[in-house]
Amino acid sequence: MKKHEPEQKENIIYFPNLDKRLLEKGLDAIQQKKYKDALPLLNDALERNPDNSDIKIGLILSYYELGMLEDAKLIAKGMLAEGSGDYLQVLDLYIMILVQLHEYEEIVTTIEVLLEDHQIPANKMEHFSKMLEFSRKMAKSNNPEEDMIEIEESPINLLSISDTNEQMLLIANLSNRNIRSYIEEVSVFLASEKYNPFLKTMLLNILKDQEYDKVITIEKFNRVMQVIPSNLENVQQQSQISAITNILKNKVESNDPILFENIKMLLDRQAFILYPYKLEDFSEETWALAYHSVVNEYFGQDEIDDLLPIYGVELENLHQAKQFIYQLEEISYPNI
Repeated sequence: MKKHEPEQKENIIYFPNLDKRLLEKGLDAIQQKKYKDALPLLNDALERNPDNSDIKIGLILSYYELGMLEDAKLIAKGMLAEGSGDYLQVLDLYIMILVQLHEYEEIVTTIEVLLEDHQIPANKMEHFSKMLEFSRKMAKSNNPEEDMIEIEESPINLLSISDTNEQMLLIANLSNRNIRSYIEEVSVFLASEKYNPFLKTMLLNILKDQEYDKVITIEKFNRVMQVIPSNLENVQQQSQISAITNILKNKVESNDPILFENIKMLLDRQAFILYPYKLEDFSEETWALAYHSVVNEYFGQDEIDDLLPIYGVELENLHQAKQFIYQLEEISYPNI
């Protein structure tokens, strides 16, 4: 078979790189929160490339967001058994799923085995030790559902916990409860300058999903805003970020789709941290070039002089926009 000929099996023709194209479309559907649309695309991709860990991660995320937790758990557990993908990333996803299923005993067993086998790196030891302690507490009762009801009737103690990852777990659990029961703690968390902006976005997103329609104060980056969560844009579909992404699509994607995906990942991650604030001061073209330039630097490239006329922006504005991107990158992210 010649290199560029489509693969043929019996009466079915598979075109070159079809699995990659299906994966890209599936991931794009996930970005747009169209998880039902993502599933058939990713399943088709997996059929053509059953060893691709990125496809499996996409399926896990889609099943998780659709509430199909057992399906997500099955894939994650299989990946761990096979050693497929980034082991610690898959492990974090698996544990997140188990938390949603209230299967704390399974979390305890999994982490204890990893500790005994010395499979947890030193820099992750504290994170998994705290997770183990948390899960042991949750597994004390023989009835996890009853245990969760008891928790719902008392404060969640979000403000008394200093570990970011443990805070993230508690916030993730709020998505399945009535967040109005904890609005006093949530309000203090959102208005305080000392808490992680990533976690504040998680809380705002839950408030929006549960259609919370009262004014609440949010502090991020030394700025204070009052918002009504139910009126906010969807965190994954912000108009400004969509406009910047479209500029990047037109100027980058057709020439270098891999570069485009890396720029989009950085933009989406920082947009999540900023939410509900916008990228201010400069035009959307300036921000598009700034993200393009920063990712170029990550790859060891410097093409500012060539890119400036393509985007039509001023060099001074570009430098200032890039400085803001660098500052956002210094913010620590929870291990999820």
